[in-house]
Amino acid sequence: KMVDPTLAEMGKNLNEAMKMLEDNQRKMEEENEKKYARKDIPGPLQGSGQDMVSILQLVQNLMHGEEEEETSQSYRLQNVGEQGHMALLGHSLAAYISVLDRERLRKLTTRILSDTTLWLCRLFRYENGSAYYHEDDREGLLKICRLVIHTRYEDYTLEGFNVLYTKQPVVYISSAARTGLGQALCNQLGLPLSCMCRVPCNTMFGSQHQMDVALLDRLIKDDVECGKLPLLLVANAGTPGAGHTDKLGRLKELCEQYKMWLHVEGVNLATLALGYVSSSVLAATKCDSMTLTLGSWLGLPAVPAVTLYRHEDPSLSLAAGLTSSQPVEKLRALPLWLSLQYLGHDGIVERIKHASQLSQRLLENLKNLDFIKTSVEDELSSPVVVFKFFQEYSNRDQTSHAAQASTIQHPIISNERHIYDTFNQWLGEQLALLVPASGVDVVELEDEGTCVRFSPLMTSAVLGTEIQDIDQLVDCLKMKIPVLTSTLQLREEFEQEVRRTVGLLYIEDLGWPGLGVVRYNYHSDGKNDDKQEKELEKINTELLKKLNELESDLTFSLGPEFGGQKNCVYIGMVTEDLDVSELVETIAATGREIEENSRLLENMTEVVRKGIQEAQLQLQKANEERLLEEGLLRQIPVVGSVLNWFSPFQASPKGRTFNLTAGSLESTESMYVSKAQGTGSTPPPTPTSSLAKQRLPGQKAFKRSLRSPDGFSETSSISHCDDLDKLDQRPPNLSPGQEQGPLEGERAEEQKEVAQATDTEDIHSDKLPPDCTKVEEQASQR
Repeated sequence: KMVDPTLAEMGKNLNEAMKMLEDNQRKMEEENEKKYARKDIPGPLQGSGQDMVSILQLVQNLMHGEEEEETSQSYRLQNVGEQGHMALLGHSLAAYISVLDRERLRKLTTRILSDTTLWLCRLFRYENGSAYYHEDDREGLLKICRLVIHTRYEDYTLEGFNVLYTKQPVVYISSAARTGLGQALCNQLGLPLSCMCRVPCNTMFGSQHQMDVALLDRLIKDDVECGKLPLLLVANAGTPGAGHTDKLGRLKELCEQYKMWLHVEGVNLATLALGYVSSSVLAATKCDSMTLTLGSWLGLPAVPAVTLYRHEDPSLSLAAGLTSSQPVEKLRALPLWLSLQYLGHDGIVERIKHASQLSQRLLENLKNLDFIKTSVEDELSSPVVVFKFFQEYSNRDQTSHAAQASTIQHPIISNERHIYDTFNQWLGEQLALLVPASGVDVVELEDEGTCVRFSPLMTSAVLGTEIQDIDQLVDCLKMKIPVLTSTLQLREEFEQEVRRTVGLLYIEDLGWPGLGVVRYNYHSDGKNDDKQEKELEKINTELLKKLNELESDLTFSLGPEFGGQKNCVYIGMVTEDLDVSELVETIAATGREIEENSRLLENMTEVVRKGIQEAQLQLQKANEERLLEEGLLRQIPVVGSVLNWFSPFQASPKGRTFNLTAGSLESTESMYVSKAQGTGSTPPPTPTSSLAKQRLPGQKAFKRSLRSPDGFSETSSISHCDDLDKLDQRPPNLSPGQEQGPLEGERAEEQKEVAQATDTEDIHSDKLPPDCTKVEEQASQR
């Protein structure tokens, strides 16, 4: 039974607040439309106070009210379990404990700090160590650097930076370390950037993500000969990118030789809590200091990072800021103290072990996949798995590729790597989108390029990753590999087809994850650049719209929002059954059709204007002729009416009609006679595109047909397909000789009808053959 009512009320309020925030978050996710209220705008402090419910509602609105699709953060809040509530309760307790009297506060903070330090040192096999708790994970290394400076420069406390002139300190970090770590240390310590030395990784032997020990030895010797003081070495037990561990045993020997301080950081330090630890990581227990990020390893929100170190002089530790005489500063360990007790030793080990099993499960599945290349340090136990899509050349392609590489080796290698980086970037984004609980992300490595990284120690505890999530990730990867291989193989064929097609321009964009980029070239007729650019944009935009209206599995877009080419059509990933030639021909034909329609609309205004002017002239001429025919007397008002009554003037109305298809004026005399516009040339029927293939039922566009070559030819025209359909519909009991006559008669009749429709103004009826005359009479009767 809890004695202190304040603690009981605090725990109750925390549970109610977390429940309220989670419930409100679910309600906000169900709403699609965002509603902005006046209270969202910052304003003055209200005069009257507000209750806790209103304040928590405001906090909830600020957390989720202006977010559109923050699925990752919402997922994390849903996975804050009881251990997370204990960590959050620790911050509330720290505020409550700080109001105690000094003696009680001192005893309580000392107990919390000593317990937490003892538990962590035993858990991670770090004997006789002290602990420093900090919010920023780089702050621990910063305080360690100050401690080493105070230790190596005895007069630093009195003279300050003046003692650094005699011997300039040097801090060594790996080139695979976190970005900006060295610059941040120099800025905080007030040292020039020349005090920071980046040590390259191995290039010939060993892992390419491990620090080159031999080169480090030469760098230290050169600095000593130049009068500098080697101060500290920052090593990695799990590099930020690939998760590889430096050779800590040899580095420790080198540091002892030159009296340097060895600091280790990295995600692989979490495996020190397991029963089996690799020898490379176990060597970290002999280092001078290490930084642990328990919040991400155990899924604990708002807990501090811990830097464990060994030093015998407490006064220097106090001067460096690693220890504090203020009891309130020691309360930083309170959230971690509560969370560790809640999880227990077995719970902590189980979480780290579960993360290691996830990475091992993924690594075993990746070994059985083709076109997947992994980059792990230890295949038996590697907490971080890095993989990428990579397609090896076949023997034939390898020979041609080697011949080309002999002349233009550097462009081919750079372009090939750029393409693979783009494809792996797309692959990582797709996997993270399809399986968000896996926690995979995309990482840029110096040698491997763009890769997909799975680091469960950093994500699984927060996201709640399970074994089935890894199996789902592998299934999604199996689905994406054929798409990647097909797209990569068809890119070159697509480029060649586009370059051979008139009217299309191939745009080389190595940063586009897809089949390629194409642009329809607009044939300008002496237009200026601005008008030509507008026409080009209009045609390609309409082309994109037409392509998206087709029933196909392809994705057509305008490309990326930033950095893409203008007035282009970007084609996404494709499958192996894509008919590249049909796709390119369809794009070219659609572009030409859009261009012709655009030219027709442009010329229509001029044609109509000229037709109206010609019609006005002809009507004026016809009016003058009518006046001459009627005579002068009929134009007098009274006399004309009497004359017209006694002797009406029979005149057929003469008008003009404008044929938009032919672009010419025609008389309307026949219209008044037959009540229909039957004269003039008949416009030819709209031809069917010869590029359209005959598809099977349910078959989408741009797919290779599954028929045999004898049954269907991809290059056959529509008329040939119609003939085949007619032959399929013939009666089975007829012999070939019996059906040949009617079929030829039908074809001859169709040809004569087309000839009659197109040449009706030039051919007179009396000169036509008897068969053609009969066809003409039948057409007029219809």
